[in-house]
Amino acid sequence: MAVYANLTVDQGTDFSSSIDVTDVDGDPVALTNYTVTGQIRKHYTSSTKVSFTATVSNATAGIISLSLTAAQTDAMKAGRYVYDVEIDLSGTKTRVLEGQLEVTPGVTR
Repeated sequence: MAVYANLTVDQGTDFSSSIDVTDVDGDPVALTNYTVTGQIRKHYTSSTKVSFTATVSNATAGIISLSLTAAQTDAMKAGRYVYDVEIDLSGTKTRVLEGQLEVTPGVTR
């Protein structure tokens, strides 16, 4: 079951976040040979998406890094979105994080 977390992104700025993937006992999940994907959409059925740059940054510690460029966040309209992040090992996908993402409007451009 995925962890639910709300994220806030400032429009027009770089965004980065790290996720610790743990098992039910709180121990890190070894992410060796896993790939990571994550997407943001205005609503669950939207065909338009923004993809996180998602990588396993420390496989033995179970740490995933997510990022968006300033250009990506600038292109997003201020408001609420939904997102999720999945890990994949040889075609077996597991959702590890999901929630709402709010883009706060920028003034300085």
